[in-house]
Amino acid sequence: MTVGGDSTAHGGASHDASPAGAAADDPAAAARVSYTVRDGIADVRLDRPDKRNALDPAMFTGLVQVGERLRADPAVRVVVLSGNGRSFCAGLDVAAFEAMTTGEHTRPDEARSTDGPARSLGQQAAHVWTELAVPVIAALHGHAYGGGLQIALGADIRLAAPDTRLSVMEIAWALVPDMTGTQVLPELVGRDVAMELTLTGRVVEAAEAARLGLVTRTEDDPLAAAHALAGEIAEQSPDAVRDAKYLVNLAGRTGLAEGFAAEQAAIGRLIGSPNQVEAVRAKQSSRPPTFTDPA
Repeated sequence: MTVGGDSTAHGGASHDASPAGAAADDPAAAARVSYTVRDGIADVRLDRPDKRNALDPAMFTGLVQVGERLRADPAVRVVVLSGNGRSFCAGLDVAAFEAMTTGEHTRPDEARSTDGPARSLGQQAAHVWTELAVPVIAALHGHAYGGGLQIALGADIRLAAPDTRLSVMEIAWALVPDMTGTQVLPELVGRDVAMELTLTGRVVEAAEAARLGLVTRTEDDPLAAAHALAGEIAEQSPDAVRDAKYLVNLAGRTGLAEGFAAEQAAIGRLIGSPNQVEAVRAKQSSRPPTFTDPA
């Protein structure tokens, strides 16, 4: 696909944007998370607005199945992740906490088959966005509490409305973050700040969240800003964008020798590749480049 192409998929159903041979989605989960793909940008929406997009099993499954579907779609160049209604995501459904008091929910999620480090369904709902080869931009508003915040942490960039409120809420329920948050948060805000936020569960306003590094920056209209940024990224070479995400995410998670070698491997793949040649030719001709998506 070239930039300017248009393919769509709604509710996770199999349409033009879905990879060939993709498995059918769970209908209940598809109703919780919808998506469209246009001009290389996947617009993913948590879609339980009457419950402030609270997380229940169908929402977890919907996030994973949409993430996995997008990961297999070579036409996707950028993902924008947001929530319909008053909030991005208010965290775990209150009904789940009540079930914990009655013994109906007393064990963590069963381990699920996966090649990645995230084994539970909740972890995969947050980590699947990190595993996408393309950048993910989260547009936050209203509440991003508990599991909702952890899903946002799976994005590469977080844009928040000025009135957004964020919290590592689990301690208030005598729990700990279990959707990758304990491992991801210290990298963003530092170990001491992560410790303080996790041990207190205090609510952080958007302006402070930006200062701490919990969000990238504030925007009056984060969804519009996310799409504008996504459009800018989608116009770049998809090969270079994918390698850039991989390399930046590798930083601090491996030794310098491996990181430097990964840089050299990436630049070796890119120099002289069709999209890199197109970038050079377009610059020389003062015209917009026309890039080709990976097969």
